[in-house]
Amino acid sequence: MTILSTPAWSQSISLPDNILPEDSGESSQQVQDTPRADWRSGTYGPVPQGERETMIDGLPPFGANLFTGGFRGAMGEGLNPAYQVKPGDQVTVRAWGAIELDRALPVDAQGNIFLPGIGPINIEGQNSQQVDNAVRRAITAVYSDSVEVYTNLQGVQPVALFVTGNVENPGRYAGTPNDSLLYFLDQAGGIDQDLGSYRQIHIKRNNETIANVDLYDFLLSGSIPRPQFRDGDTIVVQERGPAIAVTGDVHREHRYELLGNQLNGAEILNLARTQSGVSHVLLRGNRDDGPIANYFPIDLFAEQTVRSGDEVMFSADKRNETIVVEVEGSYYGPSRYALPRDARLNELLDAIAVPETMTAVQSISLQRESVRKQQEQSLEDSLRRLETTYLSAPSSTNEEAKVRAQEAELIQDFVNRARELEPSGRLVVASRNGIADIRLQDGDVITIPEISDSVLISGEVVVPQAAVYQPGMNVMDYIQSAGGFTNRADDDQILLVRQNGAVINASTSALRPGDEILVMPAAPTHNLQLASTLTQILFQIAVATRVAVDL
Repeated sequence: MTILSTPAWSQSISLPDNILPEDSGESSQQVQDTPRADWRSGTYGPVPQGERETMIDGLPPFGANLFTGGFRGAMGEGLNPAYQVKPGDQVTVRAWGAIELDRALPVDAQGNIFLPGIGPINIEGQNSQQVDNAVRRAITAVYSDSVEVYTNLQGVQPVALFVTGNVENPGRYAGTPNDSLLYFLDQAGGIDQDLGSYRQIHIKRNNETIANVDLYDFLLSGSIPRPQFRDGDTIVVQERGPAIAVTGDVHREHRYELLGNQLNGAEILNLARTQSGVSHVLLRGNRDDGPIANYFPIDLFAEQTVRSGDEVMFSADKRNETIVVEVEGSYYGPSRYALPRDARLNELLDAIAVPETMTAVQSISLQRESVRKQQEQSLEDSLRRLETTYLSAPSSTNEEAKVRAQEAELIQDFVNRARELEPSGRLVVASRNGIADIRLQDGDVITIPEISDSVLISGEVVVPQAAVYQPGMNVMDYIQSAGGFTNRADDDQILLVRQNGAVINASTSALRPGDEILVMPAAPTHNLQLASTLTQILFQIAVATRVAVDL
């Protein structure tokens, strides 16, 4: 580390010339003789057909959230330029000049409206513009001079459709002729997610299919057939067809239905939409010559054929050539550095300038995500063992049962609060022998602390506070200056937390400026075994979080 008394800046560390990209695997690999594991475990052995079907069925179908958008609450009025008139509708006709006419005329069963003094006009199947033209022609044919005509499609006859097949609630549902297919499906509770097809929906009239609907077109591009419904039409949702499972680093992790028995990788990429950084694809399934498990680079997958029952897992499986670490505290330079994967701590520190009189170079520490997860898992394991051991222990007498109940309440409250704590992931790298030259990992946070003139007193003291470090004062002197111990304190468990993250017993080491004096609580139980267990967990929490949990 460079010690400077005046500011200087270190911008970055250049990557060595001998760092080469890893083999990207420009051809697919056939994975053989690999023990089968869970789908998300990362092993690539073929999976028996029965279990593969379970995996596919366990995923939600693509489009599962389609009927949460409130289609049923958006019934249309049925009036639009393309609407075709049918019996039961009403048309307002107004004429003035040579004839005065203002009537709302119903369309009769033959599809006619009757104009007084003129006669019937057939308008069934015509749109609003065609109706206007037909009425205008009929009136001007009789009253050719100085007549004006206005028509308006005033209201449409409601219809009732049958919705059946693989829907949640088959039945007869009302709407207007121009309502969307989705409106009627939503009234029926949507498509059965386990059995229904999102790609094979038939609209039938008089036992003949008038339209076939593939909802994938609507989900991907917003396109959907808009037939004009008639009373008695039937919507039939067919049974789900062949399907594949797509999981991994994708935005749409779903079960996808096939129209045929196969599709290519490019179609899957369009459906699933991969996340950034995806580099490889695992394809597993069965073929005529047995099960397969192929691992492709992403650029070769587009041409692959995927068949019914296959599983496709996308993954970001190409290591980055660089890592990014963060630096905080007393130093000069940027807060983040891009380094080669094999960079070591001392190599970075040698390139960072620090102010000479302000920096505690012997107290550098490092926070690491993998360490934080280990601390979190270790604490969780300890808490689970505590629950298992003491919450399920039997009682032989009533007195013992009362004691057990009190202990159980204490333990459960302690466990709940302990689980809310976040381990720091602090890794102690500084010692008397210097700074350990460990290999850095992506996401590491290196702390270069300032020289401190204070001592922090916390935990089970009357008045937690920070005090100026004074040579000659010991730990007990500082505790007395903070009001002394609380009645919950364990005066045999006093810890020193160093600036470098180390946690040690105060009885075994001298106090230093920048230390934190952490007074631990005593376990409030006469059960010696339970008290010992709680004390161990309290120490574990203090090391991981630098917090003394109050019992």
